[in-house]
Amino acid sequence: MDYHFVYKDVEGTSTEWDDIQRRLGNLPPKPEIFKPPPFAPSEDPELRLKSKDWIDERTAEELEGLEDDPDIDDNRFLEEYRKRRLAEMQAAARVARFGTVLLITGSDFVREVSQAPSDVWVVVLLFKDGNPGCELLLQCLEELAARYPGTKFVKIISTDCIPKYPDHNLPTILVYNNGAVKGTYVGLHHFGSRRCTPEAVALALCKCDPVLNDGYNTRGLSKNAVVEGESKRFIEKFVKQHEDEEDYSSD
Repeated sequence: MDYHFVYKDVEGTSTEWDDIQRRLGNLPPKPEIFKPPPFAPSEDPELRLKSKDWIDERTAEELEGLEDDPDIDDNRFLEEYRKRRLAEMQAAARVARFGTVLLITGSDFVREVSQAPSDVWVVVLLFKDGNPGCELLLQCLEELAARYPGTKFVKIISTDCIPKYPDHNLPTILVYNNGAVKGTYVGLHHFGSRRCTPEAVALALCKCDPVLNDGYNTRGLSKNAVVEGESKRFIEKFVKQHEDEEDYSSD
């Protein structure tokens, strides 16, 4: 029985004869010796050095779980920063929890309005479907609800809230805080009548300071901050409307 052996030298080695033939062009160049890329272990996020930026990337639940982390307990600055960051995240989640105009019924009123937490202001719209003034004011409140998610906005059919409430008093806004009425606005004239805008409504509600809360802090915006911001928006809208009218007349 014939046995054939194939001798294979170390990769990259060559004979003197082959080297001469390559110099003469009779053989192709030697292939490059394969070299695997250097080993680089993937980064384990749990092994990263704890820092302020590292804490900023954690969720509230993760920050709570770091209470007994030795890497943080041994660093007074990081522990204080962790506590402060966690408190900020919890406060933001607690305050900015609304953002829309909620439809309620008479049976919901006590729970949603009268029993609202003492740090929450509630704006109640008494309305009727098909009433033009109610529809206009509702549009304004929907914009304000999105702008001030720390304030609770609700709407309720007028006769569900107050039996036999006259339609000529619509729309009506009631402002509640800590279970008590803090402001009453009967009719659209309080907000500029047919020229009613979200900014005009916000400025009127500022009389019941501090109704409007943008959700970024537990105490809400100051009355002056709301007046300044809404006045600026009102002027910008007025200027833009005036410019649009001039462009239309010039055409």
